[in-house]
Amino acid sequence: MSISDERATSKDPTGYGWRTSTPPLSHSYLNHAILKILQSQNACRVLDFGCGNGALCRFLSSFDFHVVGVEPDLAGVQIARRESPSIAFYQLGVEDNPDEIVQSEGLFDVVVSAEVVEHLYSPHLLSHFAWRCLKPGGLFVVTTPYHGYLKNLFLSLAGKWDHHHHPLRTGGHIKFWSRSTLSKLLVDQGFVLEDFIGVGRFPWVWKSMILLSRKPSTS
Repeated sequence: MSISDERATSKDPTGYGWRTSTPPLSHSYLNHAILKILQSQNACRVLDFGCGNGALCRFLSSFDFHVVGVEPDLAGVQIARRESPSIAFYQLGVEDNPDEIVQSEGLFDVVVSAEVVEHLYSPHLLSHFAWRCLKPGGLFVVTTPYHGYLKNLFLSLAGKWDHHHHPLRTGGHIKFWSRSTLSKLLVDQGFVLEDFIGVGRFPWVWKSMILLSRKPSTS
C-alpha cells in the first residue's frame, strides 16, 4: 500500500491520515532543493511547519541544522517524536498561537512549509504564523503543487483532473495555487518576494514550485 493509499483509508476525518514514517513522494524532488536553499542562506535554525511525520525534519537534521517541527495532526506528531526523539515537535495548527514555540525555541532563520498551503481553508494564517516565528530578515520558504496555463492545459487534455484533485483522499488538496496567487498571499502579510523555483518535471509543467520571501529586517 502506498503512502497516499494509507492516507486515503484513514478513519479519522479530522486528521491527515499519517500511519508510517515513510516520506511523501514529493520529498524525492523537494528535499535537495530545500537543502540547497538553506545552505545558500547559511541558515542554522529552521522551523518546518506542517512537518507531517517528520521526514523533512529528519533529513535536514542529518545536515546539522537545528530543526523544530510543527504539525496539527496528532498521529503525525507521534510518529515524528518516535522516529526522532532528539527533535522538538509541537502539535499546533495555523490557527494556534506560536508564542509557545518562540518562547521555548527563540526566533528562526528560516521557516519552511512544504506542500501544506494547498490543504488550508485559511491560508493567510500560515503566512501570519511564519511571520511571528521568523527573526527580522528571516526567510520563508513555501512549496506547493505548481499550476499555470500550460500545466493546466496538459491536465485537461490528458483527462487527469479527477486524479489531480483526488477528492476522495482524506486531507486532500482544497486550494490550487499559481505563482501569482501565492505571491499575493505572501506580499499581503508583508513579506518581500525574492525568488521562484520550479521543481520536478520540465519547465512550466513542474510538479511543484518554491517561493522564497523575506521578512524585512526593519518594520
